[in-house]
Amino acid sequence: MATFIVRRLIAAVLILLAATFLMYNMVALSGDPLEDLRGVQTPNTAQLIEARIRLLHLDVPPPLRYFIWLGGIAGCFIGQCDFGMTIQQQPVLDVLVNSMDQTLRLVTIATVVAIILGITIGITTALRQYSSYDYSVTFISFLFYSLPIFWFAVLLKQFLAIGANDWFQSGAQIQPWVIAAVALASGLFWMAVLGGDVKRKAITFALAFLAGGLLLWYMSVSGWFLNPRFIVFGLDFSLLAIAVFNITIALLVTAILAGFKQKRSLFIALGMAVLGAALYYPVNYVLFNPQIVPMDTWLMIGLAVLTIAVGVLAGWIFGGDNKSTNMKVGGWTAFLVAAVMVVDRHMQLWNAYSTSGFVRGRPIATIGASNPGFSDSTFFVQGVDTFTHMLLPSIALMVISFAGYTRYTRASLLEVLNQDYIRTARAKGLTERTVIVRHAFRNALIPITTIVAFDIAGIIGGAVITERVFGWTGMGSMFQNGLDRVDPNPVMAFFLVTGGLALLFNLLADIAYAALDPRIRVS
Repeated sequence: MATFIVRRLIAAVLILLAATFLMYNMVALSGDPLEDLRGVQTPNTAQLIEARIRLLHLDVPPPLRYFIWLGGIAGCFIGQCDFGMTIQQQPVLDVLVNSMDQTLRLVTIATVVAIILGITIGITTALRQYSSYDYSVTFISFLFYSLPIFWFAVLLKQFLAIGANDWFQSGAQIQPWVIAAVALASGLFWMAVLGGDVKRKAITFALAFLAGGLLLWYMSVSGWFLNPRFIVFGLDFSLLAIAVFNITIALLVTAILAGFKQKRSLFIALGMAVLGAALYYPVNYVLFNPQIVPMDTWLMIGLAVLTIAVGVLAGWIFGGDNKSTNMKVGGWTAFLVAAVMVVDRHMQLWNAYSTSGFVRGRPIATIGASNPGFSDSTFFVQGVDTFTHMLLPSIALMVISFAGYTRYTRASLLEVLNQDYIRTARAKGLTERTVIVRHAFRNALIPITTIVAFDIAGIIGGAVITERVFGWTGMGSMFQNGLDRVDPNPVMAFFLVTGGLALLFNLLADIAYAALDPRIRVS
């Protein structure tokens, strides 16, 4: 394995060198970086031109100038990175760091959501092959896949942002026909997903129709969209809602990872759910109180790791003979229960945020990555502000990958389900959950791993257009400005990051193959 990784790293470095050499020369030869100065008739024009020539080494031919740039990059190995200077005399490294923070935050969330939704829906369509649900998802996937990203982003701004903001200002009330339509869609969706005979489909449709309609009606009449709290007759039932969410999470995690026949797994998951509900008020009034605990990103990451460790430890202590599975059940349940509490804390601040003087009742942002008015606010207020600004560009980027993940997952799982070892597993009397989760799904992930690796760099490339539409000053803006001004250094910084990520994730995909399928060996 070590020899394989070293060989791949050497090949990756050689590929990156060749690619950056070609890219640098193409950018350098694409125009005149002094054009904006040559047309200016001022007494110091000659001095400005001379200063820019020295700054960007324009007196050196582009092929040789590339090696000057490469020498600065090589300084990173001794802690002295030099990505060069921009035409505005700014260090490219500083611009890159600021741009990467916004772009990678946006791309990471969009990619994770697209992977989770795409793979989940792809699995369900494979299990409901040739059903109305399968045909509907196929149609939607191809529709999303064919949408031009710039056009879709503009539609999101026009209808989802501007329309939603007007709706918020008008009181956020839902019309009865909308409630009926959503309830009908909910009934049809769950009926198609769960399947079964006619009686089961009818019961599923009726329950989903009533649940969806009543929930949406309550959210409308109670003003939940303006103040997302579960308040009935003046009483706050948020703890009860959290408890219901926690128990639902515990049941889902147990069903997927262990099955309800594993009583220890169910008890461990429910124990994590009950513990989360018991800690609801202490966490909100102590840990999430900025006057007591000044929360930041690293502290939140540390708490997440600690939460997972508690769940894993519970699975190890009470896991019995099946510690491995129960540790996974405990860790995942603890993490998801804590995530619900974090989301709830942000929801508590929604009303104050949306009615503040900076937002003025129009919370869905269309421009920029944050609101300067909340730059000095607490961690969770900044989180709400970040969410409102990331919502539209994340949806636009997610649509790029969602359709592909759905179709590839469906095709891969269908191919695996027709293999001999799947028929053997079913013949041995294993439950359908065990066959799908432990045998089919793991092998179906192998081609998906390749798609994810290629998609990482591709979605960053898509962010160039998305950032342009939504006014984000990320890596896409840095790349576009460098091309417009014939400034190779910021363009090369963007290309180095995206190219390096593409090569790195392809290497990780090769390594992941061996972990997903023990039959695969690298040497």
